[in-house]
Formats: sequence, structure tokens, C-alpha cells
Amino acid sequence: MSSVEESGSRGWPGPPAPQPPPDPPAGCPGPPAPPRAPAPAPELRARTLGMAARHGLFLLLVVAAAAVAYAGKGKGHDGGASGGLRFRREGGTFKVLQVADMHYADGRRTPCKDVLPAQDRGCSDLNTTAFLYRVLRAEDPDLVVFTGDNIYGADSTDAAKSMDAAIAPAIAMRLPWAAVIGNHDQEGTLSRDGVMRHLVGMKNTLSRFNPEGVEIDGYGNYNLEVGGVEGTLLANKSVLNLYFLDSGDYSTVPSIPGYGWIKASQQAWFKKTSASLQKNYTNEHPRQKDRTPALAYFHIPLPEFGSFTASNMTGVRQEGISSASINSGFYTTMVEAGDVKAAFIGHDHLNDFCGKLTGIQLCYAGGFGYHAYGKAGWSRRARVVSVQLEKMEGGEWQGVKSIKTWKRLDDQHLTTIDSEVLWNRGSNGKELDLFMFMMLILAYINILLSNCIGTV
Repeated sequence: MSSVEESGSRGWPGPPAPQPPPDPPAGCPGPPAPPRAPAPAPELRARTLGMAARHGLFLLLVVAAAAVAYAGKGKGHDGGASGGLRFRREGGTFKVLQVADMHYADGRRTPCKDVLPAQDRGCSDLNTTAFLYRVLRAEDPDLVVFTGDNIYGADSTDAAKSMDAAIAPAIAMRLPWAAVIGNHDQEGTLSRDGVMRHLVGMKNTLSRFNPEGVEIDGYGNYNLEVGGVEGTLLANKSVLNLYFLDSGDYSTVPSIPGYGWIKASQQAWFKKTSASLQKNYTNEHPRQKDRTPALAYFHIPLPEFGSFTASNMTGVRQEGISSASINSGFYTTMVEAGDVKAAFIGHDHLNDFCGKLTGIQLCYAGGFGYHAYGKAGWSRRARVVSVQLEKMEGGEWQGVKSIKTWKRLDDQHLTTIDSEVLWNRGSNGKELDLFMFMMLILAYINILLSNCIGTV
């Protein structure tokens, strides 16, 4: 354990962690038919065989439809993952820890904001460091994502040293990590360009400055690919895509006040990248029938984050949605691309909700850092996302089956809250739609009717 870690608080006392929480009688639907004269035996046998044939044909069609849904298993190895990222063999999972708004500055000399009076004495950036160590040990993520305002440049004596200290726990634990920048990172001794270049040069980072050979706004627009389980058919194919975008800091257009936004050039890169990844996934061996799911990470919320109320979200909304004053259309761009299942942001520290809009989950992480504004008595927190692969009957790991999330609080018990499923593909690689559900129901009714006919 480093001296920095030992100097920090081990988390604030809080409430105890919550504790985890005859066959129907045989018969045929409907009243019996009125009595009638029995048909001659040959005619009855013929009619029964005809009905059985028709019922058999119907069931055959249902089975064929199901077979189509389950198809898509191919051979060969193509593609690859970024930075060696891949799903775990034990459990078939890939876990991401999101850390939003650390607002790190000068370590021990930087005081905490918005904590209870009993917590104030000696509270500093080192409490942020201690929390990061705690949650990294508890969750053991496959990737750590820092979603901006990683440092608070205005209060930092040396922005590069502040960034080094902020990210240090992930590096010390030899975990791969990636970062985007927010609206405060560049307010110190490094420019926005300089902050991203420094992040790209740090140890264990998968962060990238920008895609090569592309004219694009901002700094830190890139994507990472996560390969399937080693030794399986999808080992060298990206089965999960991660997008990282620079959502800007402040508007540079005099007539448009407020925060920045994701520009047209960034959206063009996103659309082209998404289309290319989907083409590779569905066309190159082993071919897959459905889109590769993706997650997106950036700092400033889109206006669509304001679409939710307590009735249709999980988590809390305790402050306004501080998006840009214009809508640049990136949410619509994600919907049209079809692969992003959830987008994760920071910026508004007192919001930590997820809400689903037109097939995409829009999620806040909640504030992580102790030098960031917060709410006394409301624990700092981090968001975890766990992506689960589908396991076939033969034990082979396939594509992504589900995406789940929860939050970890910096209290006495590192409490887990608000666990939920963000997305679920359904059975064996095919999203279960209403048509397939109706087909299965009809097949069941057909079997019941067949049994009834057999008793006539």
C-alpha cells in the first residue's frame, strides 16, 4: 500500500449495507361440444391424420423460425481487440468502472467541498485517492474510464502532476484505463490539447489523441474494441465496442452561450466508424447476424438527458441538466447507427440516474471527487458496468447477452445500489421481438388443441 493511499480516508461511516432480498388439472379449453353421431372409423382416422399433419406443419414452421434465430455460428478468426481488451474466460464478463469528476488538484493541500462537519477536518484530494483504491480492489474492473474533469485546473499548481496523482491508483494496480476530458481539465497549466497529449503518454493508458488522418474537432475522440474469450471462435473479433468523444468545454460561437457540444465532424467520424465495425462483425468470419453492442463515454450531457422523471429512471436527479444550449443531434446520430446501447457521462455531480429513451440508456455516474461540489451526507460514488456473454449449450462463449450496471458508494461498507439491466439481447444471440413471442404462444396453444383433438 502506498503512502498516498494510507494517508487518505477509508470512506465515511454510513448506514449498514442492505441485506439481499401442483400441475394444473388436465383438460381442454372451452365447454364440451354438443353430442353428435360418431363418424365412421376410417373417416375419423383420416380426419385425425389430416389435422395432425397440419399441426405438425405449423410446429415445423415454428421450429424453423427458432432455428433461424439461433443461427450464425461460423468458423475462422478475423478482426481484433484494442489494447488486448477481451472478455474473461471465467464467467464470460467484461467490467468497466466509470470515474466521473474527480476535480483533483494539489493532493493533501486541496480541501474537500460539501462534506459533513465531522468529515471536514483533514479531508483533501487524498480522500478521492483512497476511494479510488477501495473501489478498484472491490470491483477488479477490466477497464477504468475517467469521464472528464479529472483535475480541476484552476486550483492545480501543476496540471501534469495533478493528472498523474489523480490516475495513480489505476496505474499502481496495473489496470488498463481510458479517459476523456471535461470542461475544467484545461483551466490550469496545460491547454486542452496539452491535457490530452499528457493522458495519451501515461502508463497503462488506452487513451488516444484522435483518429489518424481525420479532420475532427476536439481532443480524445477514439474507439476501443473488446475481443471475445481467448480460445473461442470470437477471440479475435470485437464483440463489444467502446466510443470515447470530446464533448467540449464552452461554446466558441459568440451567439451561443453555455457549454460545448459534440460537433458535426465528430459525428461523421462516429457514423463511419460504427458502420465499419458493424460491417466487419456481420460480414467477416465468423459472421454474426446482429449488431455488435456498443457503449459511449463523454463528459457533458446531451439535451435528451432531460427527458426523464422519477417514474421512468433509476437513480436521482438533484440538479438541472447542464447540457449545451443547442442540440447538435448526436443522440439522433446514435439512434440511427443502432449499436450504442448506453451512453455514460458526468458533469452534473448530483445526478446519478439512468433512463431509457428510444432504445438507448442515458446514464450519469454521480460525482466521485471530494474537491468537486457535492451534497453533504450524500456519498461520493462510481458507476460499474458489467457486460455478459452468451454461453451456448456446448460451453462456448458467444456474443454479448446482457449489459448490467450498479453504483458503489464511498461509505463504510462501499455499498452497492441501483443494480439494473440496461440491455438484454434475449436467447442465443437474437433479440426476442414480439413476433417470436407470439409464435411461441401460438405453438403452445396448438399443442393444447392437438391434445384435445386426440381425446375425441
